[in-house]
Amino acid sequence: MSQIGEKPAEISIDEFRSRQNRLLSQLRPDDLLVICPNVESNRSNDVHYPYRSSSDMLYLSGWKDPESIMTAHHDGESWVVTLFVQPKDTLKEIWEGRREGVEGALNGWPIDSAHSIEDLSTIFSEMVSKANRVLVRSGINTAVDVMVKDAIERRDRARQQFGNGPISIEDPSAKIAELRLRKSDAEIAQMRHVSQISSLAHEISMRHSAVGRKEYQLQSVIEGFFSYAGTSGWAYPSIVGCGENATILHYTVNDDTCEDGDIILIDAGAEYNGYAADITRSWPINGKFTEAQKEIYQLVLDAQLAAIDECRVGRPYNAPHEAARRVLAEGLIELGVITQSLDDALCMENGQLKKWYMHNTGHWIGLDVHDVGIYKPNGEPRLLEEGMCLTVEPGLYFGAWRPDVECPKRYADIGMRIEDDILVTSKGPDVLTKDCPKTISDLESLIGKDFE
Repeated sequence: MSQIGEKPAEISIDEFRSRQNRLLSQLRPDDLLVICPNVESNRSNDVHYPYRSSSDMLYLSGWKDPESIMTAHHDGESWVVTLFVQPKDTLKEIWEGRREGVEGALNGWPIDSAHSIEDLSTIFSEMVSKANRVLVRSGINTAVDVMVKDAIERRDRARQQFGNGPISIEDPSAKIAELRLRKSDAEIAQMRHVSQISSLAHEISMRHSAVGRKEYQLQSVIEGFFSYAGTSGWAYPSIVGCGENATILHYTVNDDTCEDGDIILIDAGAEYNGYAADITRSWPINGKFTEAQKEIYQLVLDAQLAAIDECRVGRPYNAPHEAARRVLAEGLIELGVITQSLDDALCMENGQLKKWYMHNTGHWIGLDVHDVGIYKPNGEPRLLEEGMCLTVEPGLYFGAWRPDVECPKRYADIGMRIEDDILVTSKGPDVLTKDCPKTISDLESLIGKDFE
């Protein structure tokens, strides 16, 4: 069984400062940068959903608490990074947990000043009044949006005589996304750690597999290990589908019974310090691939390996997708599923491949499981660079329930997807999730072994 390495070091203050400086170097001295994290959301009455701060806030400061805002303004000599945070409150801390407060925020966090969020209306309003342009993502914090809008629309004497006050708003998301797209060594360490945990969780679920298992039982095994291993839980709702459910791309009901002969498809990954893993594995619930299942599984695996090999510096972002599509089309032609020529099968308009493979082969991954970064910045696929991380996840889905296609009986209700997380390096693709078994022989040697 795979092992989990030691926890990586936390992101350092110096790195957070470096990230801030790279962003602020793109701004003008009369700009005001505002980062509004997500607000808490009620599940019912006084019960909240588990809180997770926004990825941009995590990237620039590491601050995780709710009711907070980060700003950066230039004081004439240098940039000043400020956090507005929940104030200390003994009664609330008794009920809800300890708070850093203003004093705690000033001790060990990558900021220059801190204020209570209760003082936002006065201090923040003054910051806005001195700015010419406000860089903020609207629609997240209503109070901030109102203050910025009022400042722009204000027509007082100071604006008339001196031109004081902001005149425009810009969303800084694209600038931050470009920074987040290339991972640092410290970020890679976080991602490698959560990939190891997620890989082992999949292996445990393989060992726990047996005919008659409920999908939610396998979900509980894999997500329970996420918590046991010290992560914050899942990075996205787990997909656990057996039989025809494996042919539904984003199936999340997870309440069916796994029958003899079913393929189980599990798409699940943990989150650690905000960084996500994203792994999919597919295997026979009874521990033995049928010949038909082997044919489809090996074809998907061959497509994935070809796509991973394209994750190299200088290759276009869509090269892995095109490599996977070609291998899948060639294989399905050989199996008699596709009756067109290779070129016709690959045609996006009427090619037969899209009947059985209807999604992209991958996406960026990092602080978001579908991470930020433009794929075609100038209308052409971006070239891969060292430090970029992406998933590679080809699949084939033969849903006999579908009314829009005639499903080959030999492959009816077989759904296969294999997904790994890849780091682009100067030495070639680095598979962060390599510890997760995926060859036919490795899978068959593990499935159900806890119950012999």
